[in-house]
Amino acid sequence: QVQLVESGGGLVQAGGSLRLSCAASGRTASSYNMGWFRQAPGKEREFVAIVSRSGDSTYYAGSVRGRFTISRDNAKNTVYLQMNSLKPDDAAVYYCAARTGWGSNSRDYDYWGQGTQVTVSS
Repeated sequence: QVQLVESGGGLVQAGGSLRLSCAASGRTASSYNMGWFRQAPGKEREFVAIVSRSGDSTYYAGSVRGRFTISRDNAKNTVYLQMNSLKPDDAAVYYCAARTGWGSNSRDYDYWGQGTQVTVSS
């Protein structure tokens, strides 16, 4: 069992930055690949990024590539999402999630956090 708790959301102006954190707990938290997803009102949940167990491999959605950076610190059992050059379209509830495999399909993720709200003003 893995428990995930996100933090770091808030209100930011367009062009600004935020760093989200996801604290993982449980015996084998570092055994999972970790992803970030987001969901805006009236829209489906969409994949943002994934980082491998070791942190050596990452993959991003095209809409955030070059602006967002996913990373992890296994010593702290924490995954981060650094978001730069934020746009109003980035506003959503952001969720972290854990899975054993590699991919962007939300149905394949086993554990989810409760989400943190990101609001971007224009």
